[in-house]
Amino acid sequence: MVMEIVVSLVLLFVGIAVLIVIHVCIVGRAFRRAYGNGAMVQRGGSGGLGMSQDELKKLPCFEYKTVALEKASNSPVDCAVCLENFRKGDKCRLLPNCKHFFHSQCIDSWLLKTPICPICRTCASSPKISTFSGQESGISTDVGAELT
Repeated sequence: MVMEIVVSLVLLFVGIAVLIVIHVCIVGRAFRRAYGNGAMVQRGGSGGLGMSQDELKKLPCFEYKTVALEKASNSPVDCAVCLENFRKGDKCRLLPNCKHFFHSQCIDSWLLKTPICPICRTCASSPKISTFSGQESGISTDVGAELT
């Protein structure tokens, strides 16, 4: 009787150990996929991971204009950071890698903390942004192209 209990406990602990090893392997693989290719940015810990003010200034800005698509669908477009509707005349900022746009103040405070798009997690700081310079970026002020 005692021997059966000891064998049962040993098998229980071996089973738990196997589950822990499997879990560590799966989490490790997921972590390597997410952060191994450089497209994603690690967060937390070391600090200083956000964008600098100079990098923010290089991202294109535009004035939001109401789009025919928005009027036709009767569904307003929202800023994913503050969840407020865009209004005509709002100063917006475009992330050039993924083409998502946000209120300028909202995305600036986000990017100062973590340099990734809040929608798709694409890295917002890249060599591509060095060719943009504020209003002279050549970005159309009509937002219709970004909404498709």
